[in-house]
Amino acid sequence: MTLRLHNSLTRRIEDFVPQDPGRVTMYVCGPTVYNYVHVGNARPYVVFGLLAKLLRRLYPRVVYARNITDVDDKINAAAKAAGVPIEQITTGYTAAFFEDMAKLGVDPPDVCPHATRHIAEIIAMCERLIASGHAYAAEGHVLFDVPSYPDYGKLSGRSTDEMIAGARIEVAPYKKNPADFVLWKPSTPDLPGWDSPWGRGRPGWHIECSAMAAAHLGETIDIHAGGNDLMFPHHENEIAQSTCAHGGRTFARYWLHNGMLTFGGKKMSKSLGNVMLLHELLKQHPPEVLRYLLLKAHYRQPLDWSDAALAQARATLDTWYGALRDLADIEISGEPETPADIEAALLDDLNTPEALKILAELATASRRATTPEARKAAKAALLGAGAMLGLLRLDPEAWFKQGVSAQGETGTPALDAAEIDALIARRDAARKARDFAEADRIRDLLASKGIAIEDGAQGTRWKVVNPNERAA
Repeated sequence: MTLRLHNSLTRRIEDFVPQDPGRVTMYVCGPTVYNYVHVGNARPYVVFGLLAKLLRRLYPRVVYARNITDVDDKINAAAKAAGVPIEQITTGYTAAFFEDMAKLGVDPPDVCPHATRHIAEIIAMCERLIASGHAYAAEGHVLFDVPSYPDYGKLSGRSTDEMIAGARIEVAPYKKNPADFVLWKPSTPDLPGWDSPWGRGRPGWHIECSAMAAAHLGETIDIHAGGNDLMFPHHENEIAQSTCAHGGRTFARYWLHNGMLTFGGKKMSKSLGNVMLLHELLKQHPPEVLRYLLLKAHYRQPLDWSDAALAQARATLDTWYGALRDLADIEISGEPETPADIEAALLDDLNTPEALKILAELATASRRATTPEARKAAKAALLGAGAMLGLLRLDPEAWFKQGVSAQGETGTPALDAAEIDALIARRDAARKARDFAEADRIRDLLASKGIAIEDGAQGTRWKVVNPNERAA
């Protein structure tokens, strides 16, 4: 099958045909490191990281770049508010971002360029734009001359007037046109700055990505991706400045955009006060629960985040891990292959809802497998599907015992695994002695600590129950 992707530029699903099948290139806009990312920020890294994994199955070489924006006015403000050096802010939050992505099962990119390490390339691109008549210097600034690029607005599909109104663009006296955007701006002594032909200054946000993409991937790249909130002005500006800096060459051949997260039907945003930091969510929930939920809706659609959705995600993964636990006696050698129908779903514009549906069917089918051959095939299919999607990465027993050190209800002391096993052994002994009152007392004690026990043909098993399940 052929990989088909929705191209935001043409507004239709197209066959993906790379310019060079021997070197496929993809750029995804990374974080501005002034704080922990919120869970909505994580969605493009999960879904487009999955796309990179899929591309690697199809092509011999993929170069995937995801940048770090480490020079920005938000970073300056965060450092000033905290009373610490700017480098302390950027270094700390960059490290936290990498750590959180690893927990979420996001594979690292091939290239992770930092804006501050590409100042020379940024200045050179500004100089080319001035020389070609697409930018001008004014009062220590360099600005892109939007009217010089007739295709401006083609990606977002809006007129220049609509874009000016929607972006709340600053109308400065040094601008030739209200829509002109900053490529370089002056820095006061207290702000980061680099020497340039226009004085000491720092880059604008948009030019950073254009320079980094060109430096590591080339003047024309195959795929550029990010959240649909970046379509304007960021991606629109990237297209304009990159195309003009490179003599009219196409900047990106396919544009992919993911939908936003909503909370209670409203867009997740700092201004509404409904932002949930990924760093905190990872302390409260198993990472695979968050990853599953970020993959549950099709990437182009909005995704509503809620406690109920998280509880349902946990319940679904419990079911799948339960199926694997029932196959614990089956040995699988080597890396299991990705089932063909899982790959087919992903080739269809990253149809993760269909892929997750297939994985659920595999879990159900595994419970009907009875012969050793059928059970081995069922386990291999489950593990292969999970590996492709970044799920089912833990040992099933470890999955069910996550959070065992958490507090019980009403602040009761937590139990460790050895104490739980000892209580279950006492309960088993009580049941054999037909002391059902003692057996029930131990069950209730464990439940008060957030531990559920399951009696089955393979003996008594236990798992940690998350607070939402306990409340239910």
